[in-house]
Amino acid sequence: MITKEEVEHVGWLARIEIDEKESDAYAQKLNSVLDYFGQLDEVDTEDVPPTYHVADIMNVFREDVVKPSMPQDDVLANTENKQEGNFKAPRIM
Repeated sequence: MITKEEVEHVGWLARIEIDEKESDAYAQKLNSVLDYFGQLDEVDTEDVPPTYHVADIMNVFREDVVKPSMPQDDVLANTENKQEGNFKAPRIM
């Protein structure tokens, strides 16, 4: 059971200003959420397999096929910033 003092403490930790009326309301709402979790705890899930992903997919890999790349002159054709067959970038310290 969550108390209004705990709600105020969490508000303080989150740097959220919560007044006394709001802390009572939040405590009630959070306790109702915890009640729902209590209902879920009562459900028998002994023979239910765990669900790791909602869509039953497997990793899909493509074949790693070596292909020729673009010619270096075509790659550098649209830049003015090139040096010795490479892109020239600004110096970074």
